[in-house]
Amino acid sequence: MSIDKKFNRTNQAKKLKRLMNRYGPYLGAGVKIEYIANDWREIRVSMNMHWYNRNAVGTHFGGSLYAMIDPHYMLMLMKLLGKGYVVWDKAASIDFIKPGKGKLTATMVITDEMLTDISHATAAGVKYLPEYPVEIIDESGEVVARAIKTLYIRKKATAS
Repeated sequence: MSIDKKFNRTNQAKKLKRLMNRYGPYLGAGVKIEYIANDWREIRVSMNMHWYNRNAVGTHFGGSLYAMIDPHYMLMLMKLLGKGYVVWDKAASIDFIKPGKGKLTATMVITDEMLTDISHATAAGVKYLPEYPVEIIDESGEVVARAIKTLYIRKKATAS
């Protein structure tokens, strides 16, 4: 990879981090992007407890927990796969394991295996609906929630 392309990727990751940290829904939920890898393969987010993201029983609001993990897999895959693919968030489910208090974190990672699976599954131009698990963890390392993100991925048709 040329220095220009690497520098451009680094700047794009930094720009997205700044933009997302100023994005209204994230500000309102108290979500912060802590890290975006320059190669777009990892994003780490956090959320501190505030009066505005607390529910009636004094724990993190469930919608804010989901907001932490949305739309990161889609954004990473859009960047990694390029303009030759359609990538959308399709569905999600979340299982609340225990009450979330204090600072919570979640990390989303794209592996070589995931990219290979996408390439093989979409080679004929058909849709692929991979499911990616995400854990939201508290300060003591305990799982607060487990989510499954389902994406819609399809290779775009080439002009003949």
